[in-house]
Amino acid sequence: MKIAISTESTSDLSKTLLEENNIFVIRYPVLLGENVYSDGDNITPEQIFEFVDETGKLPKTSAINEFTFVDYFKNILDQGYDGIIHISLSSKISSTYKNATNAATKFDGKVKVIDSLSLSTGSGLLVLYASELAKQGLDLDTIYNKVSNRVKYVQTSFVVNTVEYLHKGGRCSGLAKFAANILRLKPQIIMENGEMHPGKKYRGRNSQIVENYCKDILEEYNNPDLSIAFVTHTVASDEMIEAAKKALIDRGFKKIIETTAGCTITSHCGPKTLGILFINDGGESK
Repeated sequence: MKIAISTESTSDLSKTLLEENNIFVIRYPVLLGENVYSDGDNITPEQIFEFVDETGKLPKTSAINEFTFVDYFKNILDQGYDGIIHISLSSKISSTYKNATNAATKFDGKVKVIDSLSLSTGSGLLVLYASELAKQGLDLDTIYNKVSNRVKYVQTSFVVNTVEYLHKGGRCSGLAKFAANILRLKPQIIMENGEMHPGKKYRGRNSQIVENYCKDILEEYNNPDLSIAFVTHTVASDEMIEAAKKALIDRGFKKIIETTAGCTITSHCGPKTLGILFINDGGESK
């Protein structure tokens, strides 16, 4: 069977990865004032930072609606595919998953939608895994079941350099922001059951913070699929990126992909946010 793998721009997969793995992507609209951009296509984290600095406001994004999904899925199937696996941003964060699911009902079982319960390259890991299965010629239901079984094992987390963006987005109280700024604390953000929650807090040099964050994550999530991991960031420094890569290399990961986060992480977490992301099932589900 010829199965198409599809995702949303919030998976933060680079254009190169999308093209190399024949992955379809539907992009979120991003509003900076009156200007509309396409997430992951014609907007950069630097533009978001500039907008926030100038206006004091976060960019606006909206869920992809059902009608847009219907047209999108139809266009893919019209290219000769027997079915589509679409992997969506966490349903706890956006109504996009529900809209995609509603659209899928119009295609007689040819479109199956998976709730990643994740964001950024956490969902991107599932997309790449689905692509591997599609290349093997597996059928729609088999791919759907195999990818769905790995959702709960995706480890998605970041360490945030500033709480300013979290505060503007309503995810950090004024008191917590004040305390963090005074103490120069850098919070860890972890995805749990599809939602973002605060984790540990760090102090010190950025590269040292990344080292400590990676150490904590790799100790807590200690059964990783070592075939692949992401280092995803919002324009972090070279020292921070190298510290994360070294931690993953030392742990034994075979393939480490660095990627720049798109508007979802950037808009909520601000500059110099960095995360390591992998599937914590030992690779056994493969």
